[in-house]
Amino acid sequence: MARIKGGMTAKRKHNRVLKLAKGYRGARSKQYRVAKQSVMRALTSAFTGRKQRKRDFRKLWIARINAAARLNGTTYSRLMHGLKVAGVDINRKMLAEIAVNDAEGFKDLAELAKSKI
Repeated sequence: MARIKGGMTAKRKHNRVLKLAKGYRGARSKQYRVAKQSVMRALTSAFTGRKQRKRDFRKLWIARINAAARLNGTTYSRLMHGLKVAGVDINRKMLAEIAVNDAEGFKDLAELAKSKI
């Protein structure tokens, strides 16, 4: 039986990593061993970044809601508690959007929350 060598498989694996490393500087984009390390680190950072982005957006929404709430004479925590007691089920993303684009609508929500506390 003939011996099967792994050249094609190895070449395919190397090319996949080097394609991911395209745009990297110097040996990071040319040499497989160095490129593999860089790509592994980059993919780990990308995974972490996707999780971080969710946290960052939530922080941004909370900051916007708090700023708008304070313009309407309440705080973020009181506003959220009042809305929960009032049975208004609206997420922070939509509340922040209302706070930025519809000041009158947000004012009505703030008044509703204040009345329910």
